[in-house]
Amino acid sequence: MPAKGVDSSYVLTGEALLARFAALDAFLIEHQALWKPRPFTHLRLPWEASYPSLSSWLRGRSLEDAENSHNQPCLLNAPEPFASLAALSLELSSVGELPGHALAEAGHRLNVDVPGRKWQQIEAFASRLSFAAPTPHWLDWCSGKGHLGRRLLQTGQQLTCLEYDPSLVLSGQALSQRHQLHALHVEQDVLAADAASLLNAEHTPVALHACGDLHVRLIQLASTVGCKQLAVAPCCYNRISLATYKALSSAGSRSGLQLSLEDLALPMSETVTAGARVRRQRDTSMARRLAFDLLQRQLRGIDEYLPTPSLPSAWLDKSFADYCHHLAALKELSTIGPQDWPALEAAGWKRLAEVRNLELLRGLFRRPLELWLVLDRALFLSEQGYTVRLGTFCETPLTPRNFLILAERT
Repeated sequence: MPAKGVDSSYVLTGEALLARFAALDAFLIEHQALWKPRPFTHLRLPWEASYPSLSSWLRGRSLEDAENSHNQPCLLNAPEPFASLAALSLELSSVGELPGHALAEAGHRLNVDVPGRKWQQIEAFASRLSFAAPTPHWLDWCSGKGHLGRRLLQTGQQLTCLEYDPSLVLSGQALSQRHQLHALHVEQDVLAADAASLLNAEHTPVALHACGDLHVRLIQLASTVGCKQLAVAPCCYNRISLATYKALSSAGSRSGLQLSLEDLALPMSETVTAGARVRRQRDTSMARRLAFDLLQRQLRGIDEYLPTPSLPSAWLDKSFADYCHHLAALKELSTIGPQDWPALEAAGWKRLAEVRNLELLRGLFRRPLELWLVLDRALFLSEQGYTVRLGTFCETPLTPRNFLILAERT
């Protein structure tokens, strides 16, 4: 089995990085027929013919059942091969928590204007940053208002915050001045060619949830200019300019795993905490889109998914019939004849329950795929001469994007 010899109880470093990557790579490639097809776009998934008992069991569950299992599919007592895959998923995607240390007390009202959950993430991230050499100059990458950088800044250190949005740069500079902290806030597109000029070997770059290309750009530039240490918590792996994923490391480049933007979105598919009204609005939107999918297959005489654009929430105020008429016009489909609108809408809700439950099988591969992507970054840094530690910096409920890469050249 791919997981043979895997010890998942510790922070990954050294040879363990490559060993875990190889095990994950084998697991994801072997089972890609189970996690690549999206239930939202298929009336029947290719794997269902091979596992009819699992298919029938998942399709028979309610929408509420799916909601209750979504964020922890590995705990679901479903027919095989679900349980075996869940056990492998847990084993292969588990890593230890990076050791924490006590932070210096935050300055008075330093967390003002920072949402509570975000401040907790900042505290958790900062408490895991330990390097062999002192840090003379923090570089807060894609800093927003610079909350992370200000939390890290101590007497005798410098801070530079790089941010693309000019309004956030101005707000951040005002906050730093209000707290009487010496910080330089710079308006900068970090993807631009001149971004490299703002990094040097004395910087310790930190990036907490910089999306896709943004954190990859940091990893590449920091290693090129010779930064001695850096810390990156990746996020939004699908926010890239290419249509398919381009691996960073040698091991990733040798892999046979090909990843589309849809594949890269899988790790981000957990249910976001939201109130009942927002959840109902989300469900109604998806149920209507699924119902329209049934209708468009009939209208076009083509049994395949037709992508539709994101629609304003105001569209949900229309009657279901008007919603379908207007969406059909938007897609330049033929005139809709008489329809049993209540039956079609009910079919959309039934499909939503099935889709959400079938997605639970894909959910088993969310964390393994994310760790594969994070390890690709960690292995690239190892190849550039860094000693790398990879672990988590907080529990999943605080943020599912809780992997942290610490890299240093000693």
